[in-house]
Amino acid sequence: MTFEDIFKKSFLEGYSTIEINTATILVALFFSLILGLYIFFCYRVMTRRTFYSRNFNISLVALTLITSAIILTIQSSVVVSLGMVGALSIVRFRTAIKDPMDLVFLFWAISAGIICGAGLSEIAILSSLAVTLVLYVLNLVPVGKAPMILVISAVYSKETDRQISRIVKDCFPHYKEKTRTLTDGQLDLVIELRTEEGAKLTADLAALEGVSSVSLLTHDGEVTF
Repeated sequence: MTFEDIFKKSFLEGYSTIEINTATILVALFFSLILGLYIFFCYRVMTRRTFYSRNFNISLVALTLITSAIILTIQSSVVVSLGMVGALSIVRFRTAIKDPMDLVFLFWAISAGIICGAGLSEIAILSSLAVTLVLYVLNLVPVGKAPMILVISAVYSKETDRQISRIVKDCFPHYKEKTRTLTDGQLDLVIELRTEEGAKLTADLAALEGVSSVSLLTHDGEVTF
């Protein structure tokens, strides 16, 4: 028997089995479930998305439990852990995460599962409370109001163009003209502005001679300062 064989045998015998009793498994999974449900309710309360994804929120709870079970399995056997790493490396996720907050909750669920699976439930609980506090405080920080998009379609004339500019400037002096399209005597304007008098602005513009349509759009996109 060579030295390499002796080394492999001693390594496998020393680290291949780590006793994890049923109580340890139940405690880890229990705290993983509690934290997964906690993350579930935090996501439901804190998310501001118009289209709330219930399936994604449910998957956070399952992800916490599954991650905890994987960590428990890895601790029980080095051989199994190496095989699991190889098996998980072939998994590919093709669902795009479009909202950065979804990514935060996804990593939160995975981290909670890892920490609970490692038997450090106290750290998982304290870190979850800290994350909640940080998200809540930062959510209260005031931000600038998102700009509105004003879309105007009218028959082009110098007088109509001048009146449109006057009405918009009276409502909001620092507007920004995004696009101006003139096609066969038809003028299409897209203007970015912030105003609290949207109803008055659209009514005044629609009353102008030659203006065929006025639309004022709001969005929940990023705010530029």
